[in-house]
Amino acid sequence: MAGAPNGGEAVVLGVDLGTTAARVVATTRDARVLARAERGYALRAERVGEVVHDPEQVLIAGLSALRDCVRLCADLDRSVVGLAVTGSLHTVVGLDDALRPLTPSLSWADSRAFEQAERLRGGSRGRALHQETGTPVHPMAPRAKLAWYAEREPELAGQVRVWCGLKDLAVLRLTGRLVTDHSTASSTGLLDIRNLSWHPDALDVAGVRTDQLPDLVEPTAVLSLSTPAGRAAGLPPGLPVVVGGGNGPMTNVGVGAVSPGMASLSLGVGGAFRVLCDRPWVGERCEVFCYAVVDGLWVVGGATSNGGVVGDWAAEIFGEEEFADLLDEAALVPGGANGLLALPYLFGERAPWWDPVPRGTVLGLRREHGRAELTRALVEGAAQQLALVRDAVLASGLTVGVVRASGEPFRGRLWVDVVSAALGTALEISEERDPAALGVALVGWRALGEIESLRAVADELRPDRTAEPDPALAGRLAAARPLVRRAYDALRELSVELGRLAVEQQA
Repeated sequence: MAGAPNGGEAVVLGVDLGTTAARVVATTRDARVLARAERGYALRAERVGEVVHDPEQVLIAGLSALRDCVRLCADLDRSVVGLAVTGSLHTVVGLDDALRPLTPSLSWADSRAFEQAERLRGGSRGRALHQETGTPVHPMAPRAKLAWYAEREPELAGQVRVWCGLKDLAVLRLTGRLVTDHSTASSTGLLDIRNLSWHPDALDVAGVRTDQLPDLVEPTAVLSLSTPAGRAAGLPPGLPVVVGGGNGPMTNVGVGAVSPGMASLSLGVGGAFRVLCDRPWVGERCEVFCYAVVDGLWVVGGATSNGGVVGDWAAEIFGEEEFADLLDEAALVPGGANGLLALPYLFGERAPWWDPVPRGTVLGLRREHGRAELTRALVEGAAQQLALVRDAVLASGLTVGVVRASGEPFRGRLWVDVVSAALGTALEISEERDPAALGVALVGWRALGEIESLRAVADELRPDRTAEPDPALAGRLAAARPLVRRAYDALRELSVELGRLAVEQQA
């Protein structure tokens, strides 16, 4: 046993630096969450395509949440025997010679590297890089973001000693070591997923050298908490710090989707559909990503940029402070939203198009439509996109079995009904609020030798409830899904022109 030095029940802390908040959970080795803490932070989006964090603000929030959770553990007589770290994928921070941030942290939603990604998109070099690195050709990928820095901010890029992810920077502050794990690295577009080393051609595209990137380690690598970090967090120096992995793959672990063919469907600001498999795999069509988890496991799937945000946005534009009330109204509208079809691309879109160009569109609008129909159409559009991702996974040659769903939107009736119907399958719903933090804490227990395998704890992570799809609604959505693809294809060039006009008007 790793030991419970103060005599109380032992816990590992899982730290998740997500898109909008830092979350920390205290987890036993049998997957019980005994305490949790959260601190939010802001995104900055002042220019077209810009979506960034202040890295210091994120780190301060993460430390505050960590300190709060440590205090809760002390109050509960729980002994912290280690901590493990996860965070959003696709982030990029440039550090100076003293390993301090020189740049903001570009988030997955930052789309300013559109031109750099577009040059590769659809070409043989881009397809090869997608298949060999597991990361789609898209502005979200650090591969494109680094090329953007080299071309648009060459003076600033020239001052950068090393490029890393926001989660890597957090591990550096906790331990004094700058490393990146295979899980996070596999989402950068810079890692050869067959041999787990930096990919020479990808580095050439990005305009960086190997010595400008962190050392690669396993997600189960164990470092030591530094004295300054321990003092700030209220933890003993030398405490094991498990490097962990990206919060998408860690969510699969946190909901128990750790057997091949099991899928995790997560819904927050955006959405994601990830299927576990035991080897790197992309498929010929290049419609899915492939990211490492731990212990030779991988997730294949896709992320959508527009999930729960579409309901929040509808509430904002309709002046409804309680967006749950608006969703309840939309739940009373018949499936198909009385003839509306929405492409709810508020942030462009990722899977399966991997295209930042599309702009939000509602087709079929007539005088009789109101806010309930529009909201329903937006939710159905987001669910249809997740179904298209599932279809892309199947087309890649993989099978999909059980689907474990998690995320705040699933606490309401509308999202459960629409997503299960769009997929045409039952959803096993986990009520866990912080599945990525829970998942990385379990990886921490695995790294400390207290869990034989992640599958050994899967039985402890049973779903809280199961939702069956309504056959009539499933039929309507299935019939409409081909129209989504046709609308995307038909409107893409128009979206390009609209985007160009928007840039010119803001210039």
